[in-house]
Amino acid sequence: MITDLTITVVGAGSWGTALAIQLARSGRRTILWGRVEDNLDRLQEVRENEQFLPGARFPDSLQVEPDLSAALASTDIVLVAVPSHVFRRVLNDIRPRLPKAARLAWATKGFEVETGKLPHQVAEDVLGKDIPKAVLSGPTFAREVGAGLPTAMTVAATDETYARKLAESISGETFRAYTSTDIVGVEVGGAVKNALAIGAGICDGLGFGANTRVALITRGLVEMTRLGVALGAQPATFMGLAGMGDLVLTCTDNQSRNRRMGLALAAGKTVAEAEAEIKQVVEGVKAAEAVHRVATQAGVEMPICEQIYRILYEGIEPREAVTALMQRALKAENSPSR
Repeated sequence: MITDLTITVVGAGSWGTALAIQLARSGRRTILWGRVEDNLDRLQEVRENEQFLPGARFPDSLQVEPDLSAALASTDIVLVAVPSHVFRRVLNDIRPRLPKAARLAWATKGFEVETGKLPHQVAEDVLGKDIPKAVLSGPTFAREVGAGLPTAMTVAATDETYARKLAESISGETFRAYTSTDIVGVEVGGAVKNALAIGAGICDGLGFGANTRVALITRGLVEMTRLGVALGAQPATFMGLAGMGDLVLTCTDNQSRNRRMGLALAAGKTVAEAEAEIKQVVEGVKAAEAVHRVATQAGVEMPICEQIYRILYEGIEPREAVTALMQRALKAENSPSR
């Protein structure tokens, strides 16, 4: 049964399409908008995103709208699902078209490289502090959500009522959303895990084995938590879906573009060659740069993320980076700084 609530998903890539399918499947009036190059007319004709999410059929209630003004005209919630490096630009496009009573949500993960700001801070810059805001994050591969496989994620908003309403809107028989008020923690988890997944792919590509992978994930979680707490997050958030859950998923399954980037780098390919092979944006590349910058400004030590940054931006060999990590001075496991 379709409800009166209308949700517009902005971004017709794999994740935006999967979210739109799930919202429509859950009984929401759902509109999907994307760029001209996303070939929206084709999406509407075949009722499937053949390029980014093949095999996931659109529910009848999912409407594809090529005109952004029309897509936003009568919406209640705008859910932005675009890469972090275009998040600000998309919000600027939305701003003059946004209905006065509309609320905002996003599934964008990552710091803004130029400013080091998290998505909620970018949203405040562009749309002000008064519009209700929420973030969706967690261990979710688009293909599995599109296929209707059981999935759980986190919806965070400072307004608990809005977080609950959005969680109810997207939840269904095979999709469960938990709520949180820790927007900073949920966003930091989504940003840092992408960079760490590149590191996991590198380690596996070099044949270092399960011990290395688990050490990277565990110590990576420590680094993620350390940065998040420094930025005002709650430590417990990183033990949940948006922290440990998303990190484990992204580091261990080859559906992760970030992990595949790491595998390609370990095989001797350049970043450009790997991106051409993957054929989609690899968020962890920009995330590594942004995390490096934010951690430096905050005075937070993140040795694993630092070595991933050096591989991507300073050209050091992956094996050299691993050696540098292993030869660091020994410390207590729960040391606050290292």
